[in-house]
Amino acid sequence: MKVLETERLYLRRMTPEDAINLYLLNLDTTVIKFTGDQSFDSIESAKLFLENYDHYKKYGFGRWAVISKSNNEFLGWCGLKYRQEENVVDIGFRLKRKYWSNGYATEAAFKCLEIGFTKYNLPIIVGRAMKDNVSSIRVLKKIGLSFLKPFNFDGNEGVVYFKKNPLHSDLL
Repeated sequence: MKVLETERLYLRRMTPEDAINLYLLNLDTTVIKFTGDQSFDSIESAKLFLENYDHYKKYGFGRWAVISKSNNEFLGWCGLKYRQEENVVDIGFRLKRKYWSNGYATEAAFKCLEIGFTKYNLPIIVGRAMKDNVSSIRVLKKIGLSFLKPFNFDGNEGVVYFKKNPLHSDLL
């Protein structure tokens, strides 16, 4: 089920059938280097994570599988995540390394930002990255986010970027 579509990609909900893809994505230590995440210990643990992923049901959005239109390949994920402890929605993305530097993260993230503002009427969306993750920071800037503040990212220097919903004139 397609949730979003861009020129080269479509985004859909992740399902337990994506467990192998999610497992392999997080197995690449270079891919998760700046995320604070650990790799799954098995395909089964990735499947269990996906079976218990409740963001779609709770909020209507979440992290979506990024699929290439040209060959139907799973490239990674991109989407929105509600962080209850901070009462904020963040945008995130993670792609297989072989797809880096092709504009896919920017293309997918821009579309997720757009739907967050138009369909879900979110007032603000933030993006976080470790300060050393210059590639992710570049994507956040390309999709129009501005620096907000530094923060502690699992013991590392992190940065928070944000964008206000242009449809909310009361926030301007």
